[in-house]
Amino acid sequence: MAAATLRTPFEILEDFERRSLAHSSAMPAARQAEQAQWRGVGFRIGDKRYVANFEEVVEIVPLPPVTPVPGAQPWLLGIGNLRGNLFPVIDLKQFLQGERTVFHEGMRVLVMRQNGGDVALTIDELYGQRGFNEQQAVPVGELATGRYANFVHKAYGGDEITWGVFSLSTLARTPEFRHAALT
Repeated sequence: MAAATLRTPFEILEDFERRSLAHSSAMPAARQAEQAQWRGVGFRIGDKRYVANFEEVVEIVPLPPVTPVPGAQPWLLGIGNLRGNLFPVIDLKQFLQGERTVFHEGMRVLVMRQNGGDVALTIDELYGQRGFNEQQAVPVGELATGRYANFVHKAYGGDEITWGVFSLSTLARTPEFRHAALT
């Protein structure tokens, strides 16, 4: 009986290969499930929560020192410098709601890329990475009221919170956003 359970090294390797190949066929399904999950950076503007696609956010940094620009819209806070690169710093809340963001020590800005260079956007609070799947899609409701309607066309629900998907690329193409000079 004991001889029947002994296997040659070749048989052990064949068994290992068979089990390994059976396991790997399940891997593409797991990868598809992972790819089906939408991922973004969560943040708050006022009392509403939004997420921006990871592909639209270059980096997240503390609010840099800002040099004011004379003759600019009030929502253009000025020019910031990050590692020798100059970029405009925009008060996103003021641009969208006409209400100035309250600055605090731990404040962060989202840096997004647009034609002509990067732009920093102030936010009220950063929540970090968020992931959603299509089953969590919900109506955008009040997250897309007023000027937000131009930038929020999708929302996800999770943990009793609704997150609007905020399109930074649409914001970057908005004529008013691109022309910050007072007329």
